[in-house]
Amino acid sequence: MLDLRSHFSRFLNSEPERLHFAAHSHHPWPDVTREAQLQAWDDAARLIDDKWEHVLGPALDEFRAHVAMQLNLPDPSTIAVAPNTHEFLKRILSCFPADKPVRILTSDGEFHSFSRQIARLEEDSTVSVTRVPTEPFASFEDRFATAARENDFDLVFVSQVFFNSGFAADVRRLVEAAGDNAMVVIDGYHGFMARPTDLSTVADRAFYIAGGYKYAMAGEGACFMHCPAGWGLRPPDTGWYAAFGNLAQAQAGQVGYSTDGWRFMGATFDPSGLYRFNAVMRWLREDGLSPGIIHAHAKALQEQFLQRAVDCALLNDARLVVPQDEVRRGNFLTFETSKAQAIHHTLSKLKVMTDVRGERLRLGFGIYQTQEEVEELIRRLCEASALESSRDWALARASSGALL
Repeated sequence: MLDLRSHFSRFLNSEPERLHFAAHSHHPWPDVTREAQLQAWDDAARLIDDKWEHVLGPALDEFRAHVAMQLNLPDPSTIAVAPNTHEFLKRILSCFPADKPVRILTSDGEFHSFSRQIARLEEDSTVSVTRVPTEPFASFEDRFATAARENDFDLVFVSQVFFNSGFAADVRRLVEAAGDNAMVVIDGYHGFMARPTDLSTVADRAFYIAGGYKYAMAGEGACFMHCPAGWGLRPPDTGWYAAFGNLAQAQAGQVGYSTDGWRFMGATFDPSGLYRFNAVMRWLREDGLSPGIIHAHAKALQEQFLQRAVDCALLNDARLVVPQDEVRRGNFLTFETSKAQAIHHTLSKLKVMTDVRGERLRLGFGIYQTQEEVEELIRRLCEASALESSRDWALARASSGALL
């Protein structure tokens, strides 16, 4: 088993008693990111305005090369960057005519950056949305493919790994199901650097969005989108960076666009995220750590946890949303229980960081954790079980009048 805790010393040692099992939400950053952050500052001081020649030159070129390598993309120039994925969503949506609703096929398990925006547009009848339920997972891909074939959609937007369950869909099958006419966007934020991802066979067909905030361990502000050639050539929601590079032939009076991924670029941004991302990717490469190794480590820790968690009563009544024998899962476990909020609150008192969404408790596993941390998590979970039992007993006595 891996033990990479020394590479995360600044985050982990800042509060040694804390157990961080929210790896699906925010990873601790490896120590190399601090050096990268300082380098971004030093470059700004050294170059001032000229720093953009470096940021949009060597720094961005390195960033694109790392992304292309991790996704097995044939051409790094298809990569655009932005501070967040919502910027990309707005530019994608702007590609469609405004005189009729955009027909969208998606799932009921998309993250808020998409689902909230689409729900708001639905209020104004700007979009028409078909949502395929993610559960039951075993038939999701079949049902999604059927919906795609039976209707004529403008946009197909679906996650690689669903944030509220951890179920991992077959990206290639979802893209193939979309047909030839719709723009296809894969939200890869919970898949990128969490599971091996090979886009080589669909690189000419599907957009892919992700970023550094989660499994890439680089923090905020380093999002990207792979932009296949021939789709969304002149997004009306545009920034002045989109004119950089090789400009498409524009008719008189038209705004020119780059022909590669630059056409989806925005404008001035904080470049420090690119520095951190590049530093993480260099470290992973030097240590021979691939998404496959990372996923295998997380999966082993998940199995250890599931085998030992039966010793604690707190999760006995919880439903593991993606079953243990389902191999199509990301690097976190999701438990559905009416006690999810209470469990999350009790664990936080015991310095265990988890995440809760309604009645779903999520536990994330990453390469900064070891078997030792999982054993300590089990111990604190059992302690939480005892605390909850005592609390329930006291409430029961109070309700019966025994404490009056």
